[in-house]
Amino acid sequence: MAVETLYRSTRDLETTFVDRKLADAHDQMLELAESLTDVLLKNVAGLTEKQAEDASIYMAKNRAVFAAAFKNNVGALAELTESSAE
Repeated sequence: MAVETLYRSTRDLETTFVDRKLADAHDQMLELAESLTDVLLKNVAGLTEKQAEDASIYMAKNRAVFAAAFKNNVGALAELTESSAE
């Protein structure tokens, strides 16, 4: 019988990973999304909690693209537009 080690994110107990680095990255993404949700809810009038969560998870998953855009590389956002059109 083989033994397999599984890792679980502390913020998402349903998802398991076979690599600790992937589990840590997933946990960090969820932590960022949670912080973004709080900021959006406090600063964008009329935004529902579901909309804020969805937007935050999207931004956290695409963190590198948004980081490049915020560093005066607005063209980086085209990558997200192209991938959503497919």
